[in-house]
Amino acid sequence: MPRVYMDANATTPLLPQVMEAMRPYWMEQFGNASSIHRQGQQARTAVDHARESLAELFNCREAEVVFNSGGTEGDNTAIFGLLRPGDHFITTSIEHSAVLQAAERMADRGVEVTFVPPLANGLIDPQTIRNAIRPHTRLISVMLANNETGVVQPVEEIGKISAEAGVFFHIDAVQGAGKIPLDVRRFGCHLLSISAHKIYGPKGVGATYIRRGTPVQPLLIGGSHERRQRAGTENVPGIVGLGKAADLALESLADGTMDQVAALRDRLEAGILAIAGTGVNGEAPRTANTTNIRFDQVEGEALVIALDLKGVAVSGGSACHSGATEPSHVLMAMGLDKNAARASLRFSLLKTATGADVDHALKVVPEAVEHLRALSPVAAGTAG
Repeated sequence: MPRVYMDANATTPLLPQVMEAMRPYWMEQFGNASSIHRQGQQARTAVDHARESLAELFNCREAEVVFNSGGTEGDNTAIFGLLRPGDHFITTSIEHSAVLQAAERMADRGVEVTFVPPLANGLIDPQTIRNAIRPHTRLISVMLANNETGVVQPVEEIGKISAEAGVFFHIDAVQGAGKIPLDVRRFGCHLLSISAHKIYGPKGVGATYIRRGTPVQPLLIGGSHERRQRAGTENVPGIVGLGKAADLALESLADGTMDQVAALRDRLEAGILAIAGTGVNGEAPRTANTTNIRFDQVEGEALVIALDLKGVAVSGGSACHSGATEPSHVLMAMGLDKNAARASLRFSLLKTATGADVDHALKVVPEAVEHLRALSPVAAGTAG
């Protein structure tokens, strides 16, 4: 039985080129990038080269790239590093938990927090951000692309609003990196976070753009690593892998790969929507690889398991909540009721996806849905 992976928004595999770039830095070139001898300087050169790659991905200065452990640390750095008791923080109700839970922690510390809701299509209306700004607003944080629906947010317009108000602006770009061209100058942000394992790099490493002059207090205190912005010996193999993944991401954006992924996603979506009682969550511009579909009279968790048994890996929502029993906070914020939210699945394609992958999914999804609906008491009652 073929195995088809359609959960790329949870994580992606290492590309072979990334693995090969990382390989020497585990053994032969194992030096500490802070050491001044040859092994250390070899490691420093590798880190500097990766920083150049990230600066190109972000369209920023190399000195504005800070390497860290991933998207969660990047999001936490923006929030804990800028906000103080008495400040006002604006974010949205559809953010990743790395932002939402950090916001709740800051609320406990005396920061006033406003959670802006989305429209029914999953978009954040920039005007609601403008209306939420107060004299003591210090930070706005809005994700570039939603991890569950793929909906792309109008960050450029929000960036202009933050600039007019003199407010710091952070973007969680974890789900946008590699799928949407990143341009921190055009976005108008002060900080932007990404994670390597979402762009075919290794887990446990990421990078944050921090605009020069932004007064962010570091989360980790110790040595003078990363220009004193993030203490701790650099994860050289991981950073090298992230740099290579960034190079490959830029290639995929330029060579039409993501357009091909979008065509496969559209074919998959159209085929699934041919099943009665289905609909798309997030009727708005989305990342090329993502669709979130609800299936009436089906329990989403049961459908995930049924599809896995048929060789298709999908998700009921954010991987960070895969063990949760509560319905998606994103879909609930968009106005779905609990039943509809629980009956929704996310299909997110790898950039290496093929037509055969889509063919297999379109064969087994209708079968699984039909089988589960036949077992549903609601469906049985309707049929009777």
